[in-house]
Amino acid sequence: MSTAVFDPLREQLLDAARTFGGDSGEDGVAKLLAAMVDDVDRALREELEIFPVCHHSPSSALAMARRLREKRPKVVYLELCEDFAPLLAELKNCRLPVALQSFATELDGFPKTWAPLSVVAPITEASAEYQAIAYAQETAGVELVLVDRSTDHVYQWDPPEHDGPAEDGPAERNDADDEDALHGDAVGVELGGLRPGFAELEEHLLHHGKVRHWSEWWDQYVEQPLAGADYATYRQVMTLIGSLFRRLDPRPRNRECNERRERHMWTRMREHIAATGADPADCLYVCGAAHAVSRVDQFGLHPEAAEPFEIPPRTGTKWRYGLIPSSHSAIEAQFGLAQGSVSIAAATFAKAVRRGGVTPFRLKGQRGTSSTGRKKAPAPPAVPTDGAADRLSGFLSRPPALDPLDESELLGWCVDIVGLARRNGYLASTADAIAVFETSVLLAGMRGRTRPTPYDFQDAAVTCIEKDRVPGRRDVARLCEILLGGDRIGQVGYESLPPLARDVLDRLEPLGLDLQKRTVQRALLNLDADPGLRPCSDLLWVLRRLLPDDAVRPIMGARELGERSIQESWDVAIGRNQRSLVELGYEGVTVEQVLERRLRRAVYGPKATAAGALRAVEDAVVHLGARRFADELGARAVELLAAERTVDDAPEVLRRIRRLLAHYRATEPELPRWCREFVTAGYTHYCTLLPTAFVDDGTGVRQVAAMLGFLLGMESLALSLGCERAQLELAVRQSHPEAPAKIALLWAAKSQLGLMPVADVRARCDELLASPLTVPSFPHYLSGFVQALDPAPALAPLVVEVLSKAFGRLPDAVLLPWLPKLVRALKDHAREMVPVLVREASRTFPGSLPALDAWTPAWSDPPGGPPAPGTVPSAASGPVTDLLAGHPAACDAVASLLGHPAEWHPAPAAPGGEAAGLVDRHPEASEAVAALLAR
Repeated sequence: MSTAVFDPLREQLLDAARTFGGDSGEDGVAKLLAAMVDDVDRALREELEIFPVCHHSPSSALAMARRLREKRPKVVYLELCEDFAPLLAELKNCRLPVALQSFATELDGFPKTWAPLSVVAPITEASAEYQAIAYAQETAGVELVLVDRSTDHVYQWDPPEHDGPAEDGPAERNDADDEDALHGDAVGVELGGLRPGFAELEEHLLHHGKVRHWSEWWDQYVEQPLAGADYATYRQVMTLIGSLFRRLDPRPRNRECNERRERHMWTRMREHIAATGADPADCLYVCGAAHAVSRVDQFGLHPEAAEPFEIPPRTGTKWRYGLIPSSHSAIEAQFGLAQGSVSIAAATFAKAVRRGGVTPFRLKGQRGTSSTGRKKAPAPPAVPTDGAADRLSGFLSRPPALDPLDESELLGWCVDIVGLARRNGYLASTADAIAVFETSVLLAGMRGRTRPTPYDFQDAAVTCIEKDRVPGRRDVARLCEILLGGDRIGQVGYESLPPLARDVLDRLEPLGLDLQKRTVQRALLNLDADPGLRPCSDLLWVLRRLLPDDAVRPIMGARELGERSIQESWDVAIGRNQRSLVELGYEGVTVEQVLERRLRRAVYGPKATAAGALRAVEDAVVHLGARRFADELGARAVELLAAERTVDDAPEVLRRIRRLLAHYRATEPELPRWCREFVTAGYTHYCTLLPTAFVDDGTGVRQVAAMLGFLLGMESLALSLGCERAQLELAVRQSHPEAPAKIALLWAAKSQLGLMPVADVRARCDELLASPLTVPSFPHYLSGFVQALDPAPALAPLVVEVLSKAFGRLPDAVLLPWLPKLVRALKDHAREMVPVLVREASRTFPGSLPALDAWTPAWSDPPGGPPAPGTVPSAASGPVTDLLAGHPAACDAVASLLGHPAEWHPAPAAPGGEAAGLVDRHPEASEAVAALLAR
């Protein structure tokens, strides 16, 4: 039953509804207004004092500080996730703003696709929750109890909707900054979120309030009037606003979730009072204004519900807890606030504190909190407040008191913004400062206030100073934010970091850098001169693998298989990526342990591939140096390769297994067992899939070339391990491709296996060039031959020959459209193809332009016609020819083994070449050397 305290206000509101809306009082607007008054009356009559707040509200923080000093409660119930309680003691080691975080990667009870789960609760100095936390920790005998649902219940009761927009309302930020991502993809938990639930009401309020966004409306019509109000007025007004927005919320899901939270909170409070015997008169319940007017049956210490609310158990998900740095811009982006609104709220709170009348609570020894050493203004005399009296009628009936114009403050802003704009490239002058001053006053008058707010000043500065383009990195709006307090960025202290983060900072201490700074610092490591820095280098490479790219970035140096740098240069920005380092600490005690767990999870996950497993083996060898662990990952790679049914990753598999084989051959006496098994399994696997890959349109030419590269390049090793060459020959004979590029690959494979002579391949290419029907498709054959350089490098002379013929004979209409494809293919595979082509071209073509004019290609017919059958071209003289001619027994044995007759032709006498001609023309040098040796 409602009391008679608010009957006059109720009648006044009903008369207004009937007068302006023609409402009978039974439904519609009149019913809504009467229900709002009843909600306020019900909240005030509750035995346990309810303190309604709005998140990151300076008026809420000021009212909280005043009330705590007046009431001195012994128990404070706070609307915050109950499992965050152990983290509150670590706030004194941090510089605000920071965020309480719970993080989970190993899910049990939630869909695996949700991983990772993260919940954050930002804490700023200008907030009511921080005042309550600081009061409870700095006052002896005070207990702080967190009563909201756990972070596990956050996902149980409000599952994420990845396909739809966030329900916190439309975001008012259009630009993204690096600091906006400090919270990552975490779900934000706010204490007292107040915002209209549907766009029509918000649009109506913004239009009639003559403001641009919701944060400005809230500052003008709620924050400013309540900043100096007494506690009773603040409490009733905030409760009334909470009732309005709660009853006009059209989202059933949001209403259902809020009711569950309210049942949970009242159940926890009754359980605590029953367990401790606390006096409700000595308790204070701090919650959002919308929760203060809850209509659930469990509301109050003596609820109407006959049965208590059963809190569901938590899932088996393992949650990790810690503190991460936050910032004003991150909070604005998280909760859809206007850009700069949290910074302006912090400046408003600091100004109210300097003005006097209230002393906020602060944690002793906390960095970044300004302990006022200046002389404080005397507090106003205490006015006895009756919480049950009607303060709403007077507050709603009188216009808000207009603050007088503070010319000195506004002039300081105008002068400072012009100076700041000039330092950032704007051509601003004194005239612009005067224009900003006058425009600020004009905008404030248009919006119904005599004193320009920071929002009026920001709009005036943008209007008067901003030009058609931004000369630097910051626009005028951003400069105004910097001037009014800037985007304050928090930091987690060393003592509050997880063990892994502290271990990283300790191990990097020899670098001599202040890793807590948010700037990018350069670290120079001379590992030969100072071997003690090698552990730092090893750690930096592991962090490079685990942290974001901009956290640690190598400028000079590399770390690969069999490669170690003697000097390294790093750009280190760990302080800027402190959140990532903290979240890394949730996964293990050291970075090596985290890397090992991630590698094992990558190779045993449902999306694991053989290429990914080989990459994990490389990381294990390079970063961990763990032979046993690398062998385990290699054995898993063998299993994954045998289970694959596609060859999409064949190029990466080939590249990585070649690199690993080369490393083990250079460092180990024999190949590991898993390497041998991988080669044999891959040989059998790719032989089986080769015929299908040749005819499958979904398999690219590069994939088929990689398969052939594996089979032909590792054929000798596979045969020595027990594989049969007949299996590869059978697979090649069974392949019947139709695409021109794959046909060229098949010819190359047959040539490499001896199933097709190179002369036949050359003859088929000449036939394709000679036929008008096949000329348009000849570039595709060329693409296949270029891809064949990897599996069949012996065909490089033929590829150079075919390319030369194509450039010489193909018409421009066919050649020019194909050239970009050739360039792109060579660019994508430059490491494998370009050196072979360039090396063979240097052997084939002359090295000078005059020689090129007189040069005749070897594949062209000589002037005297083709050589007579049976003639043998003269062999080039040299050490190899002389060696074979001097010891013919080895060649005779090989020829007899292959079943060919050994026929030796006498080598022509070597004329000596260019060197002999040079000596003949200049005999003086030879004679001088001979005379010197004769002495």
